Amino acid sequence: MTMPHPDLLAVLAGLLGVLIVASAIGYVLQRRLSPDGSNAVVENLNDRIRAWWIMIVLMGLALIGGKTGVTLLFGFCSFAALREFITLTDTRRADHWALAAGFFVVLPVQYYLIWIDWYGLYSIFIPVYAFLLMPIIASLRGDTEHFLVRIAEVQWALMICVFCISHVPALLSLDIPGFQGRNVLLIAFLVIVVQISDVLQYVWGKLLGRTKIAPRLSPSKTVEGFVGGALSATAVGAALSWMTPFTPLQAAFLALVIVLMGFFGGLVMSAIKRDRGIKDWGHLIAGHGGFLDRLDSVVFSAPIFFHLVRYGWSAT
Repeated sequence: MTMPHPDLLAVLAGLLGVLIVASAIGYVLQRRLSPDGSNAVVENLNDRIRAWWIMIVLMGLALIGGKTGVTLLFGFCSFAALREFITLTDTRRADHWALAAGFFVVLPVQYYLIWIDWYGLYSIFIPVYAFLLMPIIASLRGDTEHFLVRIAEVQWALMICVFCISHVPALLSLDIPGFQGRNVLLIAFLVIVVQISDVLQYVWGKLLGRTKIAPRLSPSKTVEGFVGGALSATAVGAALSWMTPFTPLQAAFLALVIVLMGFFGGLVMSAIKRDRGIKDWGHLIAGHGGFLDRLDSVVFSAPIFFHLVRYGWSAT
């Protein structure tokens, strides 16, 4: 068994340290402000911290497990996210064959292609072959009512929940000279920047937020919160340049792109939720909603980050 890279262990130790501090703060706040569980803000905070313990531990075990562990973890995340998405679509009985193909053929094939590093196929498998396969299978059932809308929803679900998310483990397949054995840190970099951006945008929004960006989509997002969070997360990305094959300035640029795509991804996913009249994609993760509520920022940023790294490292 290959030993985890020391830098990865350092990152995981740092994250565990942050969680320990956050847990201590949550405990103190609960004892002082919510001993009977009546303070909703404190209770929600502690729910989120407990959920983060589970997520960080699972992510850490997957990263330590290497390509197989990461591929299995994100394959499961894609399956859970696809299930959440499909439950909100207007599918009919005639779509069951197409849905079965999406869950039990398209999804595992996509992740298998990533596991064997077949970039030429996994980069087009869903947006070309799966997109053509879905309407063919559905049309064989002969149900034409709202056919275009139904198929478009299934195709969009595969694009969001499988194709985009699968680009996270795909980072392990990149061949970067002088960076061998450290690709797993690229995943850590992506996830840390995405999540710290969400937290910092929330903090800056609470401190200075006045001007709402898209009140009909996400009333809590403000211009001040977004700018403050984006700049802060970009600075964090520059400080974490040691986790990448790039200079601090280049890492800052990558972090800024991740933040921007994550923000717009969150708006798009919020628009879909508002269209369906729901607040969260699910309730599986206490304090966080469903899988898609945690992955909405990663969904849009992962494929862009993957290609920027793939084509950008040679320019360093």
